[in-house]
Amino acid sequence: MKFERVRLENFKCYADADLRLDTGVTVIHGLNGSGKSSLLEACFFALYGARALEKKLDEVVTIGADDATVELWFTHGGQSYHLERRVRVTDDRASTAKCVLETPDGVFEGARDVREHVTELLRMDAEAFVNCAYVRQGEVNKLINATPTERQDMIDDLLQLGKLEDYRERASNARLGVKHVRDAKQELLTDVASQIERKEDKDLHERLNSLQSRLNEIDSDIERYETNRESAVETRDEAQSIIEEYDEKRERLAELTEEIESLTADIQETEQEREQVGERISELKSQLDESRERRDDLLADTDLETATEEAVADRLDSLRERDDELRSDIEEYQLAVQKHSSEADSLRATADDLEQRATEKREKAANLEANLAETREKLADRREKIETLSERIEDKEAVFEDAPIAIGEANDHWDAVADDLNEARERETELEAKLESAQAKLDEAEELLDAGKCPECGQSVDGSPHVESIDEHRDRVAEIQDDLVTVRAEREQLEERLERADELVDVQNDLAQLRNNLENVEQLVAEQEGSVEEKTTQVTELREEADELESDAESKRDEAADAADEADEEREKIAECNSERGDLREQIEQLERLRDAVDRIADLEDELERLREKRSNKAELNDERRDRLADKRERKADLEAEFDESAIEQARQENERATQYIEKVDPKLDELREERDEVTGQIGGVQQEIEDLESLRDRRESLSATVERLDSLYEEAEQLQEMYGTLRAELRQRNVESLERMLNETFDLVYQNDSYSRIELDGEYELTVYQKDGEALDPEQLSGGERALFNLSLRCAIYRLLAEGIEGSAPMPPLILDEPTVFLDSGHVSQLVELVEAMRELGVEQIVVVSHDEELVGAADDLVLVTKDATTNRSTVERGAADLDAVVLPSD
Repeated sequence: MKFERVRLENFKCYADADLRLDTGVTVIHGLNGSGKSSLLEACFFALYGARALEKKLDEVVTIGADDATVELWFTHGGQSYHLERRVRVTDDRASTAKCVLETPDGVFEGARDVREHVTELLRMDAEAFVNCAYVRQGEVNKLINATPTERQDMIDDLLQLGKLEDYRERASNARLGVKHVRDAKQELLTDVASQIERKEDKDLHERLNSLQSRLNEIDSDIERYETNRESAVETRDEAQSIIEEYDEKRERLAELTEEIESLTADIQETEQEREQVGERISELKSQLDESRERRDDLLADTDLETATEEAVADRLDSLRERDDELRSDIEEYQLAVQKHSSEADSLRATADDLEQRATEKREKAANLEANLAETREKLADRREKIETLSERIEDKEAVFEDAPIAIGEANDHWDAVADDLNEARERETELEAKLESAQAKLDEAEELLDAGKCPECGQSVDGSPHVESIDEHRDRVAEIQDDLVTVRAEREQLEERLERADELVDVQNDLAQLRNNLENVEQLVAEQEGSVEEKTTQVTELREEADELESDAESKRDEAADAADEADEEREKIAECNSERGDLREQIEQLERLRDAVDRIADLEDELERLREKRSNKAELNDERRDRLADKRERKADLEAEFDESAIEQARQENERATQYIEKVDPKLDELREERDEVTGQIGGVQQEIEDLESLRDRRESLSATVERLDSLYEEAEQLQEMYGTLRAELRQRNVESLERMLNETFDLVYQNDSYSRIELDGEYELTVYQKDGEALDPEQLSGGERALFNLSLRCAIYRLLAEGIEGSAPMPPLILDEPTVFLDSGHVSQLVELVEAMRELGVEQIVVVSHDEELVGAADDLVLVTKDATTNRSTVERGAADLDAVVLPSD
């Protein structure tokens, strides 16, 4: 795996940073507190999210910002990946607003899915990552300071041995689960065996035979008593029948007496009703005559020949049918009126709309004409401006006709003149200093010459070197004065040329601005000329469209008038239909009155016929009642002759004897039946216990087989548990041997000290350092620098072991060392540099070291410089050459 690029936005101290990382050793260099470690934390956070943070999520967002974004591009197994996380702060709460991982196999979204996929991809979670590839600041001694158990868990998890322990624990849990189930089944089997033993002790089959014999005896007694009871019941029933028959005859005789009296009363009442019906018949005959006269009068007012019910009904149907036809016609005419009216309204609305659109187009044409006038005036002004600008440009260009340079060379010319002027001024200053020095020497020589003696020693100055070279000093002063006059004249000339160059630069700048303005104005003129032509055409088109719309509107209004006329014609038809319907209603009402009269006559005739029939029926009913009255009187006389008091007395005595026997035998039968039910229940219980016994025996066999299978399964789970434990121990021993070898190789490679001979790592990951004399030391007994270097060697050995793998190489994350020199002195830093070089030679694709130590820079293939602005407190990153002399850090 290799980090390709990381981009930060509002992440901690970075407002905006974008850094590319290459293969090899990259050193991130900078002062303490500049933000070096934050770059690595950003990469770690991109991979694992909040799990990679030691603080709260909102602390990754730059103070004053609402959100922070981290993007990481990396390659793994020869394929490219892109990861983006964005954190948003709302109401002082931070949350992951976006988390997307783009892979060759698809896109993963959401913090959990991305974290799980990264863990699966790298074969390590966040904790394993910092225990293997990422040595964070201040944690260089983490593995040494850990207890052997903690170190064992860390390294086992890195080497995937923790899964074997998980499998062993699962097998152990399965074994315990099987044991629990087996013990429960064994306990259940014991309980079933006890139940079987208790049931077998009851001798259930003997009990069943005894109960069945007693049941047979009870059934025999019940059958005998029931036979006797039936005879008694039969005797009782016959006696009761004779008594009941006697009672029935007495009741019947009483009933006949009542019926005779009732029939006599009914005959008298019916005769009275016949007289009332006769009176009602006379009344109906009178009403019938009156109704027939009314019918004849109504018939005369119609065109019917007869007033039969069929004729009246046919005539009414004919008139109503015509009324329905007229109503239907009216509805059709109304629909036509509605249609023509709607059509007229729609046509008028369309005409109004067309006229409105025509008005709008004419208004738009008028506005365009007004705009055209303004545009033409502006065109004229801009054409004048073009002439003015052209003249000014010609004036500016004329300035360069007499100039020593062409247009466009003014800035370079000014730079050249300014350089010459600076050189002249420097020469003038230099000559003035030389003149001052030469004049001082000349003045000193002249003073000595005038005095004749040296003021310090008192000796004569004759023959003194100062005095003898006085002429040379005077010549030197004169020569410098001549050169100074020449340089000053040259400087004054260059100052005049610089002023002229300034003027040319200003003219050239003005000329560029004028040309740019001319180009803009000409472009505007060209655009407006095209706009004038386009708007002129548009005005003509708008007026033509307005004329066409007004013509269409007039046509629509004519069509609307035609539709309104058609609607009026339909309304006239509706009025004619309504008039005819009025006449029909009068005829229908006359016929309905005639029909009512005919119906009244028919009703009266029917009622008269019914009353006549009723009167006749009542006469027949009374004749029948008189016959029944004679019959009942005859039956009454016969019943009175049938009574025998002696037979009734004998029947009463037999009924009493039979009843007494039944009262005695019923309790005995109830007692026997109750006992039979009890014995039957006991038989059922014994039979059920026998069935339960057989069921328990079957269950005992099933449980016994189950216990045997669980015993076998328990042994298999126990063997599986032992196998995983043995496999883990064997693999751990193999890893321990490989890790011990790599640790010694790494430590010997970087630690040049004759005091230590080797390092031993036992199966429990207990570390021991042996001196040359064979004395064993705990790593904590080493010095601070030795202990830190020892731990880095252990980290690198673990990294090598994971990279090489047990059965072949595996892609690993970059080896990241964050401030590894904290506990190292200068000598140990050199050994750390050798360790980094050794890891690179062993094939580690990418090593990233964060340090402000200058010695580590020499081992870098790439250098990243991190600086922080003291004013804004924001950090920036910059790639540079791996050369310490090129690194210039700002002062504190």
